[in-house]
Amino acid sequence: MANVAILELNRNCAKTVEEIVKLERKIFPKHESLASFFHDELKKKNSGLLYLHVDCELAGYVMYSWPSSLYASITKLAVKEQWRGQGHGETLLKAAIEKCRTRKVSRIMLHVDPLRTPAVNLYKKHGFQVDTLIQGYYSSDRNAYRMYLDLDSS
Repeated sequence: MANVAILELNRNCAKTVEEIVKLERKIFPKHESLASFFHDELKKKNSGLLYLHVDCELAGYVMYSWPSSLYASITKLAVKEQWRGQGHGETLLKAAIEKCRTRKVSRIMLHVDPLRTPAVNLYKKHGFQVDTLIQGYYSSDRNAYRMYLDLDSS
């Protein structure tokens, strides 16, 4: 059985940040990647990053921010190819939702390529709804669903 751990990024852990940047570059096209300004993103006060280790290896991460008390955004969710389909994306998503819940935001928003069916299905499974289709969001020929999850005020 694999040893799985979700950790909150310590901004001083350069080795982990570099691993995440490397994964970011590998998974996302250059124009969608935060790799070139990843360090700037991490310096923002209202942002967080959780990462998942499986057997002491980086398997994935989720980045989120809470610009106001009204809403939070999940800006990135990525899992290494060899770790996909094993529930790690779901584990990261649930952890990010819980972190946002502790910030007492009323809504979580995200954008996802409609062609990334496993991702869309994962978000829907956890209560996210499609708000609208944004034409040309990622590039002139790639659209995005804007999705949202309303959190209970309890």
